[in-house]
Amino acid sequence: MDVRLDGKRAFVSGSTQGIGFAVARAMLASGAAVTVNGRSRARVEEAVERLRVAVPDGEVSGVAADVADPKSVDALMRGLGPVDILVNNVGMFGVAPFGDVTDDEWQAYFDVNVMSGVRLSRHVLDAMLGAGWGRVVFVASESGVDVPGDMIPYGASKAAMLAVANGLAKLTRGTQVTVNSILGGPTYSDGVAAVVSGIAAAQDVPEEELKQGIIAGRGTSLLQRFIEPDEIADLVVYLSSPRSSATNGAALRADGGVLTTLL
Repeated sequence: MDVRLDGKRAFVSGSTQGIGFAVARAMLASGAAVTVNGRSRARVEEAVERLRVAVPDGEVSGVAADVADPKSVDALMRGLGPVDILVNNVGMFGVAPFGDVTDDEWQAYFDVNVMSGVRLSRHVLDAMLGAGWGRVVFVASESGVDVPGDMIPYGASKAAMLAVANGLAKLTRGTQVTVNSILGGPTYSDGVAAVVSGIAAAQDVPEEELKQGIIAGRGTSLLQRFIEPDEIADLVVYLSSPRSSATNGAALRADGGVLTTLL
């Protein structure tokens, strides 16, 4: 399928690794000009070089900025230029007993997982509406619908992300601008892989065995394996394309069947 992204300009937050990097690579391969983002200049430059190798004819650039910081976002967007596609991907996660999570940690979850998308969307949405076309995609999580007891700040912030996206979509009524979310399931991103590798080493068990044990613990999984970042990226590319023109205000699942509700 030709997703018609030639000539479109995309910004992907938190895209030096994991799902964000996979999204940037898929966007480039589909013809979009892509700006990648991370907090570290060195990691941004490394990601840009990797993408140039992966997609030699792609137009890719990078910018280092902490999108959880409003001043950094202001500076970033002033220098970025027009954006046709915004992918709010950056996020933080962690497993911790509810009583051990401090107020500062709660605030960090909301600054990264919610307010980064709020600030970036605020900068681009009016311009998209004025230009007559645009796409905003929030990379959320099934944990925003079925909040894990050991990841309450993460789940709560992802639920808030879904609410923001749904509200923003209502501002696009009657236009060719859309705002959608993706409910990703257990994905073997770089961050998850590092955690699994560390636990496997500490417990002296094979990493593959631990991976299967984690998925087995999610008894509702229909996929029965971790999702790959590229599988999330494919849905992001579709939602970013003119092909998805009838989809707006939606939270689409790429969860591997973890969620058990019909809707």
